[in-house]
Amino acid sequence: MEAKANGLKKEQLHPSLHGPTNPMVTPLLTDLYQFTMVYAYWRAAKNHERAVFDLFFRKNPFGGEYTVFAGLEECIRFIANFKLTEEDISFVRSSLPSNCEVVQLLETPFVNLVNYASLVATNAARHRFVAGKSKILLEFGLRRAQGPDGGISASKYCYMGGFDATSNVAAGRMFGIPLRGTHSHAFVSSFMSPDEIVDKSIRSSDGSTICEDFVSLVQTWLRKIQCMRGIFGETNQSELAAFTSYALAFPTNFLALVDTYDVMKSGIPNFCAVALALSDLGYKAVGIRLDSGDLAYLSGETRRFFCAIEKKFGVPGFGKMAITASNDLCEETIDALNKQGHEVDAFGIGTYLVTCQAQAALGCVFKLVEINNQPRIKLSEDVSKVSIPCKKRCYRLYGREGYPLVDIMTGENEPPPKEAERILCRHPFIESKRAYVVPQHVEELLKCYWAGGSGKAREELQPLQEIKDRCLQQLDQMRPDHMRRLNPTPYKVSVTAKLYDFIHFLWLNEAPVGELQ
Repeated sequence: MEAKANGLKKEQLHPSLHGPTNPMVTPLLTDLYQFTMVYAYWRAAKNHERAVFDLFFRKNPFGGEYTVFAGLEECIRFIANFKLTEEDISFVRSSLPSNCEVVQLLETPFVNLVNYASLVATNAARHRFVAGKSKILLEFGLRRAQGPDGGISASKYCYMGGFDATSNVAAGRMFGIPLRGTHSHAFVSSFMSPDEIVDKSIRSSDGSTICEDFVSLVQTWLRKIQCMRGIFGETNQSELAAFTSYALAFPTNFLALVDTYDVMKSGIPNFCAVALALSDLGYKAVGIRLDSGDLAYLSGETRRFFCAIEKKFGVPGFGKMAITASNDLCEETIDALNKQGHEVDAFGIGTYLVTCQAQAALGCVFKLVEINNQPRIKLSEDVSKVSIPCKKRCYRLYGREGYPLVDIMTGENEPPPKEAERILCRHPFIESKRAYVVPQHVEELLKCYWAGGSGKAREELQPLQEIKDRCLQQLDQMRPDHMRRLNPTPYKVSVTAKLYDFIHFLWLNEAPVGELQ
């Protein structure tokens, strides 16, 4: 992506780019050394030179072999609205000039906007992979996110990474993400008895009749349930009152949290009594949520009881009602539940997802690779920190089975790899690591969305739903051994022979020559 931040007029911008997603993202959201470098660039008359930077990371997160790139829209919004106000200038005037305009100011915001976005999208994708395609994934992380900024970003990028819905109402409105939520334990414990319910009436789903005393109908069903093989005693009446009240408020969307007191002795029979009463009136309850305890065991027992209810009372579909699980779930917990066997249909995941507790940061870096069409390289005694010079293009090479085999970088002006033509793929720094590939399909990975002052029209950014669909489609194409949680097969990223030779030529040219005494 290239963009020049100066001289942009509002009418040139797509309406969706008028302002950043987060009003905190301003030109001052940067490190101080960006401003000191700007001044030094300006004093050296370098402020109009064309610079190319690579934004990249050196290691995939969470011990995996893939990363979901996210944050492009925020970067473009930042460039489109980049402007130092008079107040901004006054703040830095004491030590810095007011007329500097160098793209280096964009480094910290770019890394900031891409780093967390890519990390949390990748974390979400890993949760989707371990849960499987058939399960519903709900993002419940707003309360545990690092401030409101982290909460909004997490909801957006968890959805992009494969989640189905969020509890975050603001994110739902901003990004069009489906909203899901029920009630808390506080709602259940706020009731003392069914006597507190004032309006006990409810109209049937088709509107033809009114049940004047829904509470009594629920109590009747509870007595029938308690007679089933004598497995239930007295249930908690305050919990029953809460469920009844919630069903009166939301008869078409009744989903209850059943672990406030005791799941099997109280929560499940109370829920079933209310659900059966709703069924009498033509409504279908959604299901239950488990937020504590042995989720594998409780979900299995709940499913068995739902099926027993369906069989005994002839209520179609009762046995298939949704069971949602929450309670500090993470990738490892879901994997363990899969191995134990469970009956959970949906997972509500919060803390470990949005805070990325398994890995705190992605570690993106921003390195100069070309200035005024002259390649630049950053050297280090640590080979992993040596940068790959010049502006590049990148391609994904697919094999006969349809899986990606390797990604390959080329110089900007090199011809692209061609299908069915043999190409040598080389590790950028290790001479012995190389392989020939005959790709059956070639996909270019880098796309320029905004070419700055080139006169080319800006590419339209895709809606979030389309980005999510592409993300999941790309993940589906990966070979299973690259995707597995433990000891995944390394996915190879290579360079062409020509780029390899150029890297090492520049390396030798730039590295100082020692002298032995």
